[in-house]
Amino acid sequence: MLVADIVQPTIEALGFELWGLEHLQQGKRSVLRVFIDCENAVNLKDCENVSRQISALLDVEDPISGEYTLEVSSPGLERPLFKTDQFAQFVGDKVKIVMRSQVEGRRKFTGLIESVSADEIRLSLDGKTFKLDFAEIDKANIVNSDRIPTR
Repeated sequence: MLVADIVQPTIEALGFELWGLEHLQQGKRSVLRVFIDCENAVNLKDCENVSRQISALLDVEDPISGEYTLEVSSPGLERPLFKTDQFAQFVGDKVKIVMRSQVEGRRKFTGLIESVSADEIRLSLDGKTFKLDFAEIDKANIVNSDRIPTR
């Protein structure tokens, strides 16, 4: 079972949306970052509460082998994007994308999101449109946005 599948019901029961997860290996240890969001701003107390609840759940389910540190936070203004519907919320905004493999000789793109489909992100950059395969995106973040996404 995936970590997201384990923690999502608890996060939703606490009144938050699971925005996304990052699991990063750092030597012998790893870091599990859980991003939560809600209609109102997420504060430190919210993060602490969610962290306590999902920490206990992860201790029981034990989906991650080895030692790890759990971090719970809001996605912030330069929020990472994990799903196509998240990209769709920011059509017209600037995004930084790192691809797993090269597209037209490059892996890094910073441009405006033109459109989003189930499997493709169209990005406008330097007067050119790039079609980026969603499955090949390694990492994506909104750049300098002060707008909260619509739900």
